Amino acid sequence: MKQISILGCGWLGFPLAKSLLVKGYAVKGSTTSMEKIFMLKNDGVNPFQIIVLEDSIEGNIDSFLENSSILIIDIPPKLRGNSKENFVAKIQTLISFIEKSTVEKVIFVSSTSVYADDNFNVTTVTENTKANPDSESGKQLQEVEQLLQKNKNFQTTIIRFGGLIGEDRHPIHFLAGKKNLENPNGPINLIHQMDCIGIIQKIIETNSWNETFNAVAPYHPSRKEYYTQKAIELKLPLPEFEKNSTATGKMVSSEKVEQLLNYSFQTIPD
Repeated sequence: MKQISILGCGWLGFPLAKSLLVKGYAVKGSTTSMEKIFMLKNDGVNPFQIIVLEDSIEGNIDSFLENSSILIIDIPPKLRGNSKENFVAKIQTLISFIEKSTVEKVIFVSSTSVYADDNFNVTTVTENTKANPDSESGKQLQEVEQLLQKNKNFQTTIIRFGGLIGEDRHPIHFLAGKKNLENPNGPINLIHQMDCIGIIQKIIETNSWNETFNAVAPYHPSRKEYYTQKAIELKLPLPEFEKNSTATGKMVSSEKVEQLLNYSFQTIPD
């Protein structure tokens, strides 16, 4: 039985772990919360409390990686408010442990924020588009991507997810009732949790390593059209947008996921 370690069993990592268990994999999962240890264990995940710091790792990281051939890294950088961190240093610390482990393949969950938004019109971006992040999070993610893919001790595949949505997570809950929202005609770039899980499993099943994938549902209505309709459906206060007709930003293409992985998106952002 192939064993997989998932660093970060949160909103995406935990349901991914459960789905991989159903597929017949043995799964080790990490959390920073002692309370969540019991939840992981009850669902069949071998739980570890692991906290990755900039210069050390708290928890038994060696046992967490032991006998796993695949490591999935799903810990986002914490760069909001006052909790800014050096995410690159954290991953550099982690890499030193991966190098001496049994891990041969790594999947790193990244973000389409590594592509800058076009401030003048809408640009379609593919995996061949040069990453030119304009946010601190995007810059650190790009640097981490390069660190992992350049390392010769293991093979790394990068997945750049768009905005994450699911039954309990949707940006309309934040946008409802807001006024003067920018870029009403810019396109959305969202992906459902079910497709995130499906794409990660496809990468593993097809041995698609040393690759970079954009992962965004092939559905790009305008922000105003999409969020207004979503607010109506959920009976939330309507968001109000600027009366600016110029569309700017980026439209992220997932053609490579559909073609190379032969993946069909299960859920459009509804």
